[in-house]
Amino acid sequence: MSKLYLLRHAKAGWALPGMRDFDRPLDASGVADAETMGAVMRACNYVPDLTLCSNAKRARQTLEGLAGHTDTGRVLFLETLYSEDAAGYLNLIRGNGGPGSLLIVGHNPMTEDLTIALSGEGDEAARGMLNHGFPTSGLAIVRFPGSLANAAQGTGYLEAFLSPADI
Repeated sequence: MSKLYLLRHAKAGWALPGMRDFDRPLDASGVADAETMGAVMRACNYVPDLTLCSNAKRARQTLEGLAGHTDTGRVLFLETLYSEDAAGYLNLIRGNGGPGSLLIVGHNPMTEDLTIALSGEGDEAARGMLNHGFPTSGLAIVRFPGSLANAAQGTGYLEAFLSPADI
């Protein structure tokens, strides 16, 4: 069995004049939410073997908040997680996933689209929460019967869906 953790970056501030969207930092609530999700991941024993993190500033800062409270495994920063669509995310998962666990710190709508596409079945409460959208600092836990290298549409089970507002 393998697990995929899909985390949308924490809440970021608006871009200042002349600032690229890619460079937007977290706001104070985003920093707090990232730290909360790190503590929750530790408490639930959601520990990835590998983390793929968008190279956007808000994603990197989200990872820093998590890492202060839980183990994030080996980390790779990928600029493509900022620009890829859900299919691109899936290709990255297949290329970097094995029989263990993988955390993606990315962006919406990719995290939401991918979670929905991969989760053929799932916990009713988790599916209900996901139907209301994928908030910043939202975390989906999708488990697969085999290796993440074989992850495909509808083959995962949505085990849990967490957001800071529900903790």
